[in-house]
This record gives sequence, structure tokens and C-alpha cells, in this order.
Amino acid sequence: MLYSAQMKLSHQFISADVLNTSIQHIQNQDELPKLFRDLGFEFPRPALVVVGGASKLSEADFKRVQKLFTEVLAPLAQELGLFVVDGGTDAGVMRLIGHARSAIDGTFPLIGVAPIGLVTFPEQHSPNPDASPLEPNHTHCLLIPGDKWGDESPWIADVATVLSKGLPSVAVLINGGEVTWKDASCNVDEKRPIVVIAGSGRTADIMADALKGKVTDKRAHRLLASDLLQSVELNEKTQVLTATLKNLLTA
Repeated sequence: MLYSAQMKLSHQFISADVLNTSIQHIQNQDELPKLFRDLGFEFPRPALVVVGGASKLSEADFKRVQKLFTEVLAPLAQELGLFVVDGGTDAGVMRLIGHARSAIDGTFPLIGVAPIGLVTFPEQHSPNPDASPLEPNHTHCLLIPGDKWGDESPWIADVATVLSKGLPSVAVLINGGEVTWKDASCNVDEKRPIVVIAGSGRTADIMADALKGKVTDKRAHRLLASDLLQSVELNEKTQVLTATLKNLLTA
């Protein structure tokens, strides 16, 4: 999809041929239902949230993570007609789900949510050294107020809530760093089950260990108290994650 209209960003206009993604600038979360209706979304439908990262993985583990996207997450989103929501930039798990959707010729909506102060566009320089381009296989991207990573976390969780609107939704948490703790907390606030991919490294492994009784980060206590977390091992057969997610999304 191309831009439906030009949009003002940091006092500059982005031309309609920059990306094949429908980009929307939104200021308030209470505007989301109207925005989605204006975009022609047919909702409510079940939603899948993808959070985390793909850093500091061995080559073998990276391939296992990649396999989860191409053999589980993208095919399941296609089969169930899910809305898939993530951070939208061309890095980590967001790149992996974008590439997986493209690889299977998927048609499910893939919606990124990113802070406006951290997005770069072709031929436009950002003064922020942490800025990132958008992942080009996303169908939509919502640019929300903010200039630091983590500003998007409550928005991602809320977007999935609005789109699912009482129907099942689930978050998959893979690897990840500091922001992933905020992502998890925001999804718990929305009463959303979280499936942690144990063995994918960093934050995911800390949470998976906490589920086994080994709490090494006090932030895990609140998440465990929600009773919304469960884990699936990265080296399990892909059918295990598929069955786990399908049970949660079709309950």
C-alpha cells in the first residue's frame, strides 16, 4: 500500500513514494478506533503481539528463532487471519516477522508502532543516533509521540487491545533487552497472555528462569503474579509453539 496522503513529520513533508507502507501519524490512543475504521480494518479479530529482539544469539539459535517466524508465527497469522502488532522498525524480531510475511506471501495485516522521533526515511537524516528505518514489509505503521525506545510500548499493547476488542490476543516475547520489560508489563496491564521463548537469550531467558522459580530480576515478580506468563523452549518442535498459540487464540 502507498501513502493515502502526505504527512507532516518534523516540519517536513514525506512524498507518497517513499515506502510501500501506509503510514499514519497519531497523537492520542483514544483516536485508535476511528483511525482503524478509516483505514478500512475489519475488526475485532484476534491479535498477535511480537516483542523482544534478536541480539547476542549464536548462529544456530538465530536460525531457530528465524524458523519460529517462518514456520509458526507468520503461517499462524495467515491461517487465523490475525492482526500482528510490533515495533515496526527494520531490526530484530520486527525484521524477522516482516521477512516471514513476505516469504509466505502473507496477506495478514502487519502493523508497526514506532516513536516519531526515532524513525528515519530514505534521503532524510535523523539527528537521533538511535533512529531506525521502518521495516518495508509491514502493511501499516503508526507513528506515535516520543523520542526514546519504550515510548511505543503502551501503544503496541493498546493497539492489539483495540483491534481484538474482547477476542483473544497473545504476546510472544523473544530475546530482548531493557525495553522488553516494559513491553511485557504493558501487555500484562492489558490482561494479555505472554508466551516467552525460553532459550532465545537475554530478557526472555530471565523471565523463563523466573517461571521455574529462579528470580534474578525483581521486575519478574509482578509479571509472575499476573499468572499470564508461560514459556516454550526454543529448541522444542515448532508444533509445540503452534499448538500453544492456537489454543490461546481460539479459546
